[in-house]
Amino acid sequence: MTKLENSFYERPDVLKIAQELLGKLLVTEIGGRRTSGRIVETEAYRGATDRASHAWNNRRTRRTEVMYGAGGVAYVYLCYGIHHLFNVVTNVKDVPHAVLVRGLEPVEGIDTMLWRCGKQKLDTTLTAGPGSLSKALGITTELTGESLSGNVLWIEDALRVPRKEIVAGTRVGVAYALDDAYLPYRFSVRGNPWVSKGKGL
Repeated sequence: MTKLENSFYERPDVLKIAQELLGKLLVTEIGGRRTSGRIVETEAYRGATDRASHAWNNRRTRRTEVMYGAGGVAYVYLCYGIHHLFNVVTNVKDVPHAVLVRGLEPVEGIDTMLWRCGKQKLDTTLTAGPGSLSKALGITTELTGESLSGNVLWIEDALRVPRKEIVAGTRVGVAYALDDAYLPYRFSVRGNPWVSKGKGL
């Protein structure tokens, strides 16, 4: 399968991109180990106008600066000092849109994923949830800014999920965003067991 090109990420509609990422294959090649999973859940963040975004009101910090670059790179941040959360930067330079990947269905390198997570057997806790999937694929904040067209972390074109199979709901853990917390910006594949158990508002 071919890697998604930068033109996929640099489009203006982050909601459309978040939905079109469903079914695609997220891949890492770290320490000679290839691991991958099919994306089954995403959340869109619309930058400066979105109170749930780290870039709300054009906030620029050392952490968020990567969001202001052109789309097609990784934005990985630490949540609660524990979980590394992987986001895809989208749109063009100075428009800080991003898509959080929340759930993956494991495809390749499952033994490696289990080893990284200290698990003995495969179940949905392995990659259902943004912190879990990053750990399983070896994604850490060291990869923030990494090109998604490189050889460490990338997304391959794969299935296109039909619109009727996409469920929209509210995002998880963004109650601080006031009215924006209720926006239906979380997308998942209907009935897929690898969708996280996180409850939106």
